Amino acid sequence: PNVIIFFTDDQGTLDVNCYGSKDLYTPNMDRLAKEGVMFKNAFVTTSLCSPSRGSFLTGCYAHFHEVFRNNGVDPKQSVPTFPEILRKAGYETAFIGKWHMAADNSPRAGFDHWVSFSGQGNYNKNKLNVDGNPIRSEDYVTDELTRYAVEFLKKQRSKPFMLYLSHKAVHAPF
Repeated sequence: PNVIIFFTDDQGTLDVNCYGSKDLYTPNMDRLAKEGVMFKNAFVTTSLCSPSRGSFLTGCYAHFHEVFRNNGVDPKQSVPTFPEILRKAGYETAFIGKWHMAADNSPRAGFDHWVSFSGQGNYNKNKLNVDGNPIRSEDYVTDELTRYAVEFLKKQRSKPFMLYLSHKAVHAPF
């Protein structure tokens, strides 16, 4: 099967209708939850951004992948990530968005297609790395990343794909 992961930064359960929010209207996210997978008993091993991302990618606790703080390191190379495993299994893999581990925006192992920015990035005018090429973004980061994701999804292919779309918004500052 094809796999699409939407990763939103700093979004809590009370920020989405399908998880019980009475204050926000989120019809598109509610539809994704209804038609896709919705975790009703999920937790993070480390609530800090970079270690949590390392755990998500590797399936391991921070003491194993060695991303302990938001201090600019990627998981240690000897720990495989799920994109690396999927790629070896014949998947076309793409990462688009906020990486927020090692401080540079260069492509990482396990991804055939890469669009990212350094660190927290900006909401506008990011310095993107698109498959190893520096590109100056002019648009709002959510719109920009979504365009790259849609472009990837529309591509003709003969094998399954995995898209990991990691949005910066809803992270502060607002």
